[in-house]
Amino acid sequence: MTRFPIKYLPFLIIAMALMISCRNGNSGTQRTSPDITAGTANQLLTTIQWIDSVKNIGRITEGEKVEITFRFRNTGNNPLVINNVVASCGCTVAEKPEQPVSPGKEGMVKAAFNSQGRTGTNHKTITVYSNTTEPTSQVSFDVEVLKSVQ
Repeated sequence: MTRFPIKYLPFLIIAMALMISCRNGNSGTQRTSPDITAGTANQLLTTIQWIDSVKNIGRITEGEKVEITFRFRNTGNNPLVINNVVASCGCTVAEKPEQPVSPGKEGMVKAAFNSQGRTGTNHKTITVYSNTTEPTSQVSFDVEVLKSVQ
């Protein structure tokens, strides 16, 4: 499924404003919905507070798979939408919340790390794309993978 890139949000808002203004001008009736103005784009943004954005997993044995959870809180006034999450390498798979997070509520980004072939110290980052005032943020974890004895 293709995701809608956040960078196109301002164009979508302008298109919606044009559609509404055309409807208002042609219909001759009063609309009760609020007008869309240039400031609306900022009103759709929110803020995020990471409760735990850095994790130290410790030591694991090569071949183990570890699940990591990064918690956050929507500290703004609009629903928080995580559009995409991108891990720094293929050994880590990140999963975003599918539903918007309401103001004041908590959500989480999950990740799974496969340590096979990753002996030594590993530092992995996940970039989170969202409708926040800073459109990207990063979370990270460190793990030391010990060679398995076979």
